[in-house]
Amino acid sequence: MLARKSIIPEEFGLPGLVSRTPRKPVFRDRVNKARFIAKNGSCNLAHKNIREQGRFLQDVFTTLVDLKWRFTLVIFTTTFVSSWLLFAMSWWLVAFAHGDLDPQRLHAAHCVTNVKSFTSAFLFSIEVQVTIGFGGRMITEQCPAAITVLILQNIVGLIINAVMLGCIFMKTAQSNRRAETLIFSRHAVIAVRNNRLCFMIRIGDLRKSMIIGATVRLQVVRKTSTPEGEVIPIHQIDVQTESAVDLFLLAPLIICHVIDKNSPLYELSAMELQCSDLEVIVILEGVVETTGITTQARTSYVSEEIQWGHRFVPIVTEEEGVYSVDYSKFGNTVRVATPRCSARELDEKPSILIQTLQKSELSHQNSLRKRNSMRRNNSMRKGGGGGGGGGGSLRRNNSGMVSPKVQFFTPAEGGQSANAVT
Repeated sequence: MLARKSIIPEEFGLPGLVSRTPRKPVFRDRVNKARFIAKNGSCNLAHKNIREQGRFLQDVFTTLVDLKWRFTLVIFTTTFVSSWLLFAMSWWLVAFAHGDLDPQRLHAAHCVTNVKSFTSAFLFSIEVQVTIGFGGRMITEQCPAAITVLILQNIVGLIINAVMLGCIFMKTAQSNRRAETLIFSRHAVIAVRNNRLCFMIRIGDLRKSMIIGATVRLQVVRKTSTPEGEVIPIHQIDVQTESAVDLFLLAPLIICHVIDKNSPLYELSAMELQCSDLEVIVILEGVVETTGITTQARTSYVSEEIQWGHRFVPIVTEEEGVYSVDYSKFGNTVRVATPRCSARELDEKPSILIQTLQKSELSHQNSLRKRNSMRRNNSMRKGGGGGGGGGGSLRRNNSGMVSPKVQFFTPAEGGQSANAVT
């Protein structure tokens, strides 16, 4: 059975109208992905299936420093006890070979005095290695083998002590300890500065001891693909900042990146930024003034942590001849007039920035007018309320003083009639 032809032409039907209707750009929802660098600076990276585990033993000292404290203490305790037991066995063998353990040779010359069992040999091994020397046991010149064991134990003990002290010193003076007092703002902002869109963050140092030669590097990490189809899961793009030289990090500073043609944020608008999966990594490096050790602090900002159209509030003030920093407002921002378009569109159409600033100025003036009018109304109400009954009587007196109607007569043509004008 043939379908009947519709009376309404196809171009005026619902499918035809929908096809001709201009569609707004639809942005895809951002897929939640793991961030590469956590807010505290730790790397969110897991190493799996490492087959050549022996490479870590080639650099034992670095491996010990990288281990956690509990594992380091267990390793050193086991090493000390093992060395004491090993040399206790050596001293017992020396005494056994010389015949010092024979009860019939009590008055003969011994290699080590008062070593009669393995327990006494273990105590003598501890005394030799840690140089306690209680005086009850001592070595004699009767046995060259005992002198050789004494020299070897002293050398082994010094090596173990040196490694242990160096490892503990390096663990306590690690650079990440100093980085705990280097802080970053919770959010990054994008606003107009010097007629250019800028990406800005705030950094600060809580200690009075300075970071010498401080430098800040910014990198954008995102997933990209090449024209050949190769997928790069972690593509690192360097981002230039205005402060390319060493920073004088005496007070909190705002690090600014101008979004220009070379910036990876150049073609991103406010809406596209929220839907993107990029991550901005901030790295602060410098030399600690007190220890001379190079330290590094890291953090990152994902798209949800970048506030478009905001600016950091000032936190440095001068009070009684001293500059004061209010760290309670370190991460506070205020909303400012900022175009929602990308930096590329802003360069192609500079009038967008002018229109945005004009609208902001008009809205600011309107808010000032409303505020002033509200203040006047409040002051008039307060003045009226203070008058009390006097104001009411004044209004009643004014209502009684009504101007009377005045009639103006103009002579008519016959002189008999008149028109009253009130």
